[in-house]
Amino acid sequence: MKPSENFVQLPPDFWAHVRLASEDLGYSSRNTKALRRYESEEIERCLGARHLDTRHLAKPIRGTPLKELLAQYLNHRARVLEHTVEPNLMTREQAQAEFERLRKTLQPKCHLPLNKQKGEKRHFAYLSGIVNMLTEASLRNVSFDDNPGQLTVVTRNGKPLRTLSRRMDGVYPLTTNPIALWEVKEYYGTTTFGSRVADGIYESMLDGMELAELQEYEGIHIRHYLIVDDHFTWWTKGKSYLCRIVDMLHMGLIDEALFGREVLKRWPSIVKGWPK
Repeated sequence: MKPSENFVQLPPDFWAHVRLASEDLGYSSRNTKALRRYESEEIERCLGARHLDTRHLAKPIRGTPLKELLAQYLNHRARVLEHTVEPNLMTREQAQAEFERLRKTLQPKCHLPLNKQKGEKRHFAYLSGIVNMLTEASLRNVSFDDNPGQLTVVTRNGKPLRTLSRRMDGVYPLTTNPIALWEVKEYYGTTTFGSRVADGIYESMLDGMELAELQEYEGIHIRHYLIVDDHFTWWTKGKSYLCRIVDMLHMGLIDEALFGREVLKRWPSIVKGWPK
């Protein structure tokens, strides 16, 4: 998924309003569990209840009053989650089937990681394996780091310019001065929504903010992708965090977000577009 051009390069205070309205009005209906739809007047009342000055909501952004633009964005977010994201999210069994199909077809030589669970829950990290196999097949004889064991560093004149805070799940071509990097968040087999999932979102936000700062102050853009899956975890339990991923996408903290089986068709096209 790419961001909608209608909601990119908006000022930081727009996203402050998005977070407040989402928190106070809720991401989904408590009764139906469906994603909420929002009215501009409802947003105005909500912010006013916090004793905030709502007169500024009449101020146009791109010719549209702020409260109306907020309602348009929040409703756009709900629509793309319902019509694009949810249908693409896979179960563990579906992800395993796609993993095994690609493994048989592609005969990969790349790293196929295992998940971090133990006992009967220990198995291949299906989504990470799918991403690695598709990356290898799309790059052909061009190498990439399929199992980064060190932090990503950006240099200038041979000296460190920035070092990211976290290790990535994959980088192209190397962890030093990469062109692209990606994170995979797969939570197959979970029965509850734990803090680990929430932490995963905050980690991606941190990475995106570091990369945005790098681009703003040094003029260096590194492509940043977030790839997530598991229908139960994200859709049944974590709709609010899917909303935050869509927010990150439009805030420019990630270049693209891929959900479940979307990776099967979209990821090869992304990889083939990288300079070799």
